[in-house]
Amino acid sequence: MTDTELRALLLDCLALWGVRGRVEPACAGVAIVTVQARFRLQPAPAEMRPVRWLLHRPDGRQRVAPSIGAALVALRNALGVETGNRIVIGTGATAP
Repeated sequence: MTDTELRALLLDCLALWGVRGRVEPACAGVAIVTVQARFRLQPAPAEMRPVRWLLHRPDGRQRVAPSIGAALVALRNALGVETGNRIVIGTGATAP
């Protein structure tokens, strides 16, 4: 994933989540800046595999993520965005 693609994905996520903010290049990865806080998302170094992404939080802690999907969930949770209803796939029958 290129930095441009990552910035576009994060901007789309902020819009979908209803969070006002911007995404800008950072020294390593990208910065996500909202009214609430500033986060930084960067690819993890190769020696940290299977970790793929690092989400740096405003309190100095970092969250490791094995995929971009996991990194987006961590960011959404850190921003306090509600998840809404989950889709359940099944037959509609209840378990005995």
